[in-house]
Amino acid sequence: MHPIRRRVVVGIETDRGLWVEALTAAGYQVYAVNPLAVSRYRDRHQLSGAKSDAGDAKVLADLVRTDRHNHRPVPGDSPHAAGIKVLARAHQNLVWARGRHTNRLRNALREYYPAALEAFSDLADRDTLAVLAKAPDPVTGAKLTISQLQAALKRGGRRRNLEARAQQIQAALRTDQLTAPDAVVAAFAATTRAAVGIIGELNRQIADLEAELATHYEQHPDAPIYLSQPGLGDVLGARVLGEFGDDPERYADAKSRRNYAGTSPITVASGTKRAVLARHVRNRRLYDAVDQWAFCSLTASPGARAYYDQRRAAGATHHKALRALSNRLVGILHGCLRTRTHYNEQTAWSHRQPTGVDIAA
Repeated sequence: MHPIRRRVVVGIETDRGLWVEALTAAGYQVYAVNPLAVSRYRDRHQLSGAKSDAGDAKVLADLVRTDRHNHRPVPGDSPHAAGIKVLARAHQNLVWARGRHTNRLRNALREYYPAALEAFSDLADRDTLAVLAKAPDPVTGAKLTISQLQAALKRGGRRRNLEARAQQIQAALRTDQLTAPDAVVAAFAATTRAAVGIIGELNRQIADLEAELATHYEQHPDAPIYLSQPGLGDVLGARVLGEFGDDPERYADAKSRRNYAGTSPITVASGTKRAVLARHVRNRRLYDAVDQWAFCSLTASPGARAYYDQRRAAGATHHKALRALSNRLVGILHGCLRTRTHYNEQTAWSHRQPTGVDIAA
């Protein structure tokens, strides 16, 4: 490595990409600075609002020259962790896309086919897609026989309780509902067929990516530690690992990891006023994963459940109690990764229990 390169400091507004990897591999010191921080730093020097590429470059250069002690270099995550992050984000993007399409389908069905909403609660479910593909309009749906419904459900992948489910769907589709004009129904039916095709393909791609993600995740050396945490499975664990990364020097302590996850609160104080608020500038994907992790841990860990209940009893709302639990779980994970040990229920929660109380009770 050329010694001069170690003395060159680079400021950039992203922590990923080929350019960042090339700079890091070449031996430069690279600092990924949040664009919001760059914007605030720009306001320190000019109030006119002027902006240019040359001006932005100077702002970044000045920032890393004088204030880089307030920022961290680009983390040295392994390629394995980077690959898990790519797969986890792609999987999550498809899940979000499916949610958007099912919401649009629900809005359309409400306009012309309310009986379908009576028959199906989950519009991305295989039963829903199989029946709507065969009967995308209310007239066709009301005419479906039990044998036709069973055949559609079987094609969709259902193997059990075919007759009972077909009877439930038929009863719902034949209820009296308001109807739209024929031309409007025909137009909506065409859009429903398209939506059903898109959601069905999204289901297949999500399943394929999920299998690929699980394979990559389980091969990572940190995966056993993540999987030992209550409430973390392959998909959720992969999301958390991918967003946290696996650089052992990235987080100086548990507080740093909590800050990055967005679970630790911030204090706003001015004069005699002081408020403790949720942290809103955060990694949205990581916070979403950690929030789901905390919710899933309620049924997997007696200690987590007791901690959540204590917060609720103290007057916290569901979301505040869940955020506090998330903060606690991230700290436990940090300790496990630092010591290379698996999660232990007694070690994690016994110090929070009154004397003589069994955590597993």
